[in-house]
Amino acid sequence: MNDLEVRQLRYFVAVAEELHFGRAAERLGMAQPPLSRAIRALERQLGVPLLERTTRHVALTPAGETLLRDARIALDAVTAAARRARHAGRSEPGLRLALKADYDGGLLPRILAAYQREAAALPVELVLGGKGEQVTALRDGRADVALVPAAVDEPFDVHGLDVEPLLTEPRLVALAASDPLSARSCLRLADLAGRVLPDGTPADGREACPATAGARPRRLDLAEIFNLVEVGSIVWFPPASVAPRHPRPGIAYRTVSDLPPLTLTLAWPHHSRSPAVAAFVRTATATAAATAAHPADERAPQPATS
Repeated sequence: MNDLEVRQLRYFVAVAEELHFGRAAERLGMAQPPLSRAIRALERQLGVPLLERTTRHVALTPAGETLLRDARIALDAVTAAARRARHAGRSEPGLRLALKADYDGGLLPRILAAYQREAAALPVELVLGGKGEQVTALRDGRADVALVPAAVDEPFDVHGLDVEPLLTEPRLVALAASDPLSARSCLRLADLAGRVLPDGTPADGREACPATAGARPRRLDLAEIFNLVEVGSIVWFPPASVAPRHPRPGIAYRTVSDLPPLTLTLAWPHHSRSPAVAAFVRTATATAAATAAHPADERAPQPATS
């Protein structure tokens, strides 16, 4: 049997995800008849049916479900390989660092300053993203190293990655200064009943209602989050190091006793052999260790600030 081609996998994934040949053809920018012929040729090549076709619907067979899962992984790997090759071949190399804005525990300026003193250091390009996007950036080749913030009760998938925890810090609740709860110095999650987080989920940890479950809200930037908190539309669970860096008269930061803390973890691809990445890892871990040894600095949180 001949090896599968990337083109065949792209065709199949489009059909498998759309479960409609017309929509898949439109997505691929091609006519439907050659797409149908390509999928039948793929089935003959593999010797198994991948799709169940009727006049009313298209469904995946068990073999099709297996191929869809593995094809997505293969296509992601091909895309990542191309991105890494283009990046490595640039005339001016650099180190791409994925992170979520302000979720660096206050360490980033010191890490970058120390890193530039390393012999293997390269110019650092920041790849900013939302919650959970840092690991994706590593896997798809958009980043070389990442600072990954994750609550201890929401671990991320470390498959294929090397990781090094840098620090763990409490999370606070940011709420409108006009909110009656701001009069209290310490809260519990249950006290936040009826309030929602930036992603639309209930702040007290209850499941979202059926009308909003599964919805994908627009990602908000930091300025939008602050504005919505100030007017009482949402509450937010930032790491404690955010409070002293972003004091606002209209926002109160309060401790939540049963809110799991946040761990900032350094992550990079397991296969990386880059001296620049190795230097960044050494610098970041040393900076975090030095900060932990001298915690009474400008990074120390002020949970009762309003």
